Amino acid sequence: MPGDQSSSSSRGSESGSGVGSPSSGSSSGGSRNNGGSNGRGGYEGDANRSDRRDGKGSGRENRSKQERPQLTEADRRSMDVKRRRGPKPEIDPAIAKEQERAKIEARTTEQWIDEGSVRGPAKSATQRAGSSGRAPREAPELDPVITAQLNDALGTQRGARLSERLAQASEALDRERFDEAKRIATSIAKEAPGVAAAHEVVGLANYRLGRYKQAAAALESAHDLHENQEILPPLADCYRALERWSAVERVWLLIRESSPRHEILAEGRIVAAGALADRGNLSAAIEMMMPAIKKTKSVKDHHLRQWYVLADFYDRLNDPIKARRWFATIAEIDPEYFDVQTRLRHIGR
Repeated sequence: MPGDQSSSSSRGSESGSGVGSPSSGSSSGGSRNNGGSNGRGGYEGDANRSDRRDGKGSGRENRSKQERPQLTEADRRSMDVKRRRGPKPEIDPAIAKEQERAKIEARTTEQWIDEGSVRGPAKSATQRAGSSGRAPREAPELDPVITAQLNDALGTQRGARLSERLAQASEALDRERFDEAKRIATSIAKEAPGVAAAHEVVGLANYRLGRYKQAAAALESAHDLHENQEILPPLADCYRALERWSAVERVWLLIRESSPRHEILAEGRIVAAGALADRGNLSAAIEMMMPAIKKTKSVKDHHLRQWYVLADFYDRLNDPIKARRWFATIAEIDPEYFDVQTRLRHIGR
């Protein structure tokens, strides 16, 4: 799940603009007349009639002859081919639909060599851009339990095919090809709505694309079908983006009651505290982050993430001393962590 930064959230925002301007029209409400104005105080119709009386013919016909493009040899050959082929035969819509589905399922996607986990999307993109080695890689095997669910729902042959497709969707999600992951998993979820894993991939892909309403619906469906602690923090973050504060608190309670791993608990705490900060209650947000300051023998990434969020809260609360302390603590352990050096330079300014 993306970590919070200056606003204690890594959620991207989708924005768009549609600026239009009214087109200018005739002040009289129309432009029809008996010949059309020629822009010089007269009418083209008068000039044309005069030309015809003088034996010059229609000006429009003369212009059409002058401007008509000449057919090239390539154009003639193309026309001959079209005549020989004749009209395209009509295809049964049901057959066309089945053929289109077969084409979609037959598509192959480019696979990347795993360069190892990275800390943020920007750093990940930079490393991939700088990597020159790429090679095709087989999609990872799907959990046998999920394969069995697909086989039970659709039969062995179709279940095996969708198991392979769902593995490809999971791989695309891991490789940050979110649109591809969403497209594949959505079709599987429609065909096998009782398989939680398909809804989970749909939800996580939409979450990373910033489509929080769709992500929340899919993740809720996945959790209803099969309880999974790992999808609770992104689900809470979707509700936070949608400003559904009571839902954030409900999911945070689920996380705490499930006794999850430290990383999941940390992610849930970051989201819940961020929701308080979003509503301007920075003091309560800091109080919620206090369990994160306990001393630890081995500093993990989820410790750094919580300290970063805590430092950000102090900075927003105009407490530069405490903000500097926590940013400096992070920088001492990992000098390149996110934008910690920039934050240290700008504290108090």
